[in-house]
Amino acid sequence: MNKAYILNSCSTCQRILKEIDWKGDVQNIKEENIDEKLLDKLAKEHGSYESLFSKRAMKYRSMGLNEMDLSEADYKKYMLQEYTFLKRPFIIIGDKSFIGNSKKTVEAIKNHMS
Repeated sequence: MNKAYILNSCSTCQRILKEIDWKGDVQNIKEENIDEKLLDKLAKEHGSYESLFSKRAMKYRSMGLNEMDLSEADYKKYMLQEYTFLKRPFIIIGDKSFIGNSKKTVEAIKNHMS
């Protein structure tokens, strides 16, 4: 499976897809959030739900989550309820996944694709 999970209105996601010359499927997480089965698989692959959680989301502070001691179950619950808590983009190429928009991640995607 080659699929990118992005927010269509996110200019960073759009830039990354263009930069890596993405030809796979694209899912707008605002219209169709990631499903629980895939989220579980990614959390297992990346070590935790927290590693997939975006603490930059505006709702993170507005909901007071930054002042709470969140458990792995909490991170999972919030990501399934609200798409803005997912780090973006999620890019899956075959059996390998890449999460986030750091330069290191984008380079890893490019290296994996070549």
